[in-house]
Amino acid sequence: MLEALLALPFVLAALIACTPGLSRRNTALLAAVAPLGGLALLASLTPRVLGGEILRSTHAWIPSVGLDFALRIDGYAWMFGGLVLAIGALIVLYAHYYLSPRDSARRFYGLLLLFMGAMLGLAISGNLLLLVVFWELTSISSFLLIGFWQHRQDARQGARMALTVTGGGGLALLAGVVVLGRIVGSYDLDTVLASGELVRAHALYPAALVLILLGAFTKSAQFPFHFWLPHAMAAPTPISAYLHSAAMVKAGVFLIARLHPTLAGSELFFILVCCAGAATFLVGSFFAIWQHDLKGLLAYSTISHLGLITLLFGLSTPMAVVAGLFHILNHATFKASLFMAAGIIDHETGTRDLRRLGGLRRLMPWTSALAVVATLAMAGVPLLNGFLSKEMFFTEAADLPGPAWVRNVMSGIAVLGGLFSVAYSLRFLHDAFLGTAPRDIEITAHEPPRFMRVPVEVLVVLCVAVGVLPAYTIAPVLAAGVSGVLGAAAPDYYLAIWHGFNLPLVMSIVSLVGGFALYTMLRRHTDVHAAESTSLVRSVYDRIMDGVFALAAGTTRVLENGSLQRYMRLLAVATLVMAVAPFVQGYTLGDIARVQALPWLGVLLWGLIVATAIGTVLLHHQRLKAVIVLGAVGLGVSLAFVMLSAPDLALTQLLVEMATIALVLLAMNYLPQTTPREPLGRRVRDAVLAIAGGLGVAVLAYATLTRDLDSVSGEMLARALPDGGGTNVVNIILVDFRGFDTLGEITVFAIAGLLIHALLQRMEILPERWVDGPPMRMAIPTVVVQLLLPVALAVSAYLFLRGHNQPGGGFIAGLVLVVPMLLMYLVSGVGRVHERLAPNYPRIIGIGLLLAVATGVAPMLFGLPFLTSDHWHPHLPVIGEVPIASVLGFDLGVYLVVGAASLLALSSLGAIRRPASTPTKESR
Repeated sequence: MLEALLALPFVLAALIACTPGLSRRNTALLAAVAPLGGLALLASLTPRVLGGEILRSTHAWIPSVGLDFALRIDGYAWMFGGLVLAIGALIVLYAHYYLSPRDSARRFYGLLLLFMGAMLGLAISGNLLLLVVFWELTSISSFLLIGFWQHRQDARQGARMALTVTGGGGLALLAGVVVLGRIVGSYDLDTVLASGELVRAHALYPAALVLILLGAFTKSAQFPFHFWLPHAMAAPTPISAYLHSAAMVKAGVFLIARLHPTLAGSELFFILVCCAGAATFLVGSFFAIWQHDLKGLLAYSTISHLGLITLLFGLSTPMAVVAGLFHILNHATFKASLFMAAGIIDHETGTRDLRRLGGLRRLMPWTSALAVVATLAMAGVPLLNGFLSKEMFFTEAADLPGPAWVRNVMSGIAVLGGLFSVAYSLRFLHDAFLGTAPRDIEITAHEPPRFMRVPVEVLVVLCVAVGVLPAYTIAPVLAAGVSGVLGAAAPDYYLAIWHGFNLPLVMSIVSLVGGFALYTMLRRHTDVHAAESTSLVRSVYDRIMDGVFALAAGTTRVLENGSLQRYMRLLAVATLVMAVAPFVQGYTLGDIARVQALPWLGVLLWGLIVATAIGTVLLHHQRLKAVIVLGAVGLGVSLAFVMLSAPDLALTQLLVEMATIALVLLAMNYLPQTTPREPLGRRVRDAVLAIAGGLGVAVLAYATLTRDLDSVSGEMLARALPDGGGTNVVNIILVDFRGFDTLGEITVFAIAGLLIHALLQRMEILPERWVDGPPMRMAIPTVVVQLLLPVALAVSAYLFLRGHNQPGGGFIAGLVLVVPMLLMYLVSGVGRVHERLAPNYPRIIGIGLLLAVATGVAPMLFGLPFLTSDHWHPHLPVIGEVPIASVLGFDLGVYLVVGAASLLALSSLGAIRRPASTPTKESR
């Protein structure tokens, strides 16, 4: 059940991304299945969760480092997960009417569901390392969402800023989690939550606390990391409403509450969390008053409310934690509705500038009424939900145990922040909905489509219902969240509108009246519309980033200036240093005790390799001859592998050599046929480096041969047949024993192919850069190559199917398929081949990666670790016994990725266009 709940958003995101023919309406309907289905699954778990049960599901993933795919739902995870899904469902409906026809609905909903799944995984993770995985996935997906409008510079800048700050915080969080796991001895969340006393008494507790809080503060935009959040407002409003009300920015405060039983209870926790929360609360609320953009004002108010929640968790009293959890729910309702109302205003008027708006109550009465109610909830007006959690905040500040001066300071911060909140809420109301008619522009705004307003109506009704009847609406949800965080330490409390005339009520009245007076004074004695707010922290960030870019540019100029000679020199010097370093430390070469006899054929082969290598150096200025001789070197190495009984390596080397030669021939089409001779001094220098580097490699090889190696080869040979179900040890290592490494390698291979394609697909060589190289097409009859293709397909399939027991496998089979296609490119040209075959290499790469991942995930459905393999030997009629291994699917993914990525890269190189203005060789 928990796996299905988590998988639902990801599966639907992949389905939307892979179904380009869907209409916008059907795309939205399909996207809505994820949050609605998730809510249905959560609803089925509700009786057990409200009954106090903690639901768990654990699958081994990487047990060697303590990372299990563990899912866990208690009352708090249930509350937060429900919040993510419920607001997400409303956002899906709202976005259908908000998005322009020019916006890609498929990309939008795919990314939105990816982010939703990451947030849901964050909420229900039962392992801290798994939580960090989902934490980083929220950073990446939010980066893509904030930068959704790629054509806008502010969107790209905001996305980069958000990723830089939250990504840096994510690294700190990972370090903190590792330290915390070392203290506890486990990353299991249940174990960590039960080890609070052990953690706080440990010498590494301050380091773990600071690192984890850095992650939480950056994600939840706490001072001084708050500056990124207003710049994220460049995203479409549905994204802003989701990320900054119920999702991304709540991840930080979620984490503080999640680990509260473990980390809280020390003076250091109180100081760090309270100071950050109080500063953020005041800074955010003050700067919100001076914002002119509707979403900008709401962004700073979000910063302020996040500071309020953080401050409550820092106070650490049981009722302060209750108030913090309550305000998480309340803030999500009124802030999401306000963001969507701002989006409606922008959608209907074409502007969000408060200096140009006004009087919208007459043009959009229903939307204005909804926004007014939500704004009053944000300001903490009685009979609305924001008032209740604000009163609890005032109560905890006034009753804080400890010295009186601390209590007085906290009370003053609470009142001052509440006063600022009322002031910016009044500005939002007055400048947008009250006052005179719109200024400087002619607006013929009207109410939005009916169902675009429904999400706002639902949330506003909740604001009123919770404010009037809290015990019958939000109390069970809040109680579940409190029990999940505090457990047995949960206090007895009740939610009510009236608690009598007491100090918190006085503080609330002072904040309401003071906020009204402050805004009135500002309007009369200052020009609020002319004010411009600046951020010192943002300036510091810009200076730091400028320095980082300058350092990166300088390093690139030194190390990667485009000179291949320099790269080779650095490689040779590095090899030489590695060879010399052990001898400087006192290492001495031993004697080879046993030497394998080298037959005369081996001596001849060795001489051929040496001679062709020297010939390549001597003929390097005649490029075509050098390529031919270089191919002989590769052939000699392949034969050497055959002589040493390594058929898999021989096949791989031979096929790579063929593909490489074709690649070089394609590249030579854009290069001069000869290389000018270099000065004598440079040739002498390069010769010295080459000889020294070669000697260094020889010394390293000799040192390796004279060492007593404790190799795992014996274990691999012994386990190949019983554990892997095959006799080809090389292939079993690649797809079974070291399958996770292979998955990473084919992923990198796929990315490399796609990047080459992206860089070269529209590339043209400037006329002055064009040179007449060897012709791209070869003088081979086309029919010969066409006959070669089906033969190569058959050989490729044969090598693939036998790879588990005989030399072959997905990598070799993929390269076999590359060779005839390359010949077709060389003979017929890339364009003609694509016209006839129309290969979609990127899609094949994606299918291959998905197949490899699916093969790894499938065992987890049966409670086994990722990429666990199995094998069978069924007896079929006539055929007899047929060996079958589950890794065949993984190997098929390798086959597709290797073949498609190689052909994509090589065909892209062959498709570089000659400018139309440059005469061809034939025309001359």
